Amino acid sequence: MFPFVDVLPLILGAFLQAFLDPQFWPLFLLVAALIALQYRRMERIKESFFNLKTGRAWAGVFIAVGFGLLGGLAGSYLMVFVGLTLSGPSLIYLWPVAILLMLLNMRFLCFAYSGGVLSLSSLLLGFPQVSVPQIMALVAVLHMVESLLILVSGHLGATPAFIKGAGGRVIGGFTLQKFWPIPLVVLAVAGTGFYQGGVEMPQWWPLIKPDVPVDTRDLAYALMPVIAGLGYGDVAIARSPAEKSRLSAFNLSLYGIILLFMAVLAGQNRVAALAAAFFSPLGHEAVIFISRRSEFGGRPLYVPPGRGVRVLDVLPDGAAWRAGIRSGDIIFSVDGVDLADKNEFFQWQQSVFLPLKVDYFSRAAGENRRKLLVPPGPGKQWGVLPVPEGNENKYVELLTTGPLGRLLGKYWRKFKS
Repeated sequence: MFPFVDVLPLILGAFLQAFLDPQFWPLFLLVAALIALQYRRMERIKESFFNLKTGRAWAGVFIAVGFGLLGGLAGSYLMVFVGLTLSGPSLIYLWPVAILLMLLNMRFLCFAYSGGVLSLSSLLLGFPQVSVPQIMALVAVLHMVESLLILVSGHLGATPAFIKGAGGRVIGGFTLQKFWPIPLVVLAVAGTGFYQGGVEMPQWWPLIKPDVPVDTRDLAYALMPVIAGLGYGDVAIARSPAEKSRLSAFNLSLYGIILLFMAVLAGQNRVAALAAAFFSPLGHEAVIFISRRSEFGGRPLYVPPGRGVRVLDVLPDGAAWRAGIRSGDIIFSVDGVDLADKNEFFQWQQSVFLPLKVDYFSRAAGENRRKLLVPPGPGKQWGVLPVPEGNENKYVELLTTGPLGRLLGKYWRKFKS
């Protein structure tokens, strides 16, 4: 039997055992709390658009934790597959540096940046003493897991936004922000002997050599629990959130594969290690740049149509949702009266009671439909957010500057003036 099939029960057992360890919970709960704050902030934005409390923030947190557990299992197996071992110093510094960088900019709460900073500091300054191949391989595997999570859940709970596009025109879109707590079990060198459980590994294993002066075939390994956090931030303007998530997942998986290859080479010489350390943050920034450029450079999807009112977002379980209306659809008329613009549509929502018939074009089905809007319950609304007309004064600034970054920016502007 292929040896990695035999390893799977060991990984699963160590994964479950981690949750029985009292020392495991404080960091896991801390990461979950940071993620909960982010989801509550995103839900407040959505509630401001619909002027209605949705109460779905905690649902988003629980879904993120569930996907994070599945991603952690997949990442754990992949780490064992490549033979990635982690030592204490490599882990001690990662989280503090990541949190410090997060205070500068929220998107820096990612090991691609803290891992790159630590690796460059170790290579150029000699402090701290960390294993560059280990850290780079960890970053690579985590982003390969992240690409999988983006593919299956990156579009869920997308937040509608009015965004300032090219030429200063306000257009509709979605901000895609997801955060996952990732519990992992990784290999740690425990001494000399055979692999834990007596499983004989292939001759090429491990790809990432541990920093020990002995033959890796004579080492014994133990499975150790680790907590990581993954975050995904993007914007969908020229594509639907689902389409954008698929594209982002592909780009990020390509980044992870390249970085993993560079991590293997990093153990061979210093030049390769420096290249991997630079590529970790810069390659991640390149993925973000390409993603943003493809959206802002493409044809906007969420803009007013020639006829009717285009839908930006629909509140789940609202009257429109139950009638089958979805984001990107175009509502032509209400009770046989053609709609001229967004303002007229708002007037219908405020002055007319349901049920009403609506004629609309379904983007997904590619056909015109007529449905009856039925009130979903007491106090419930239509649950439709039209796209902006283009001249709105309020729009979302696509900035993720943290408190420390804002403070430094404030002093920098004072210094220049």
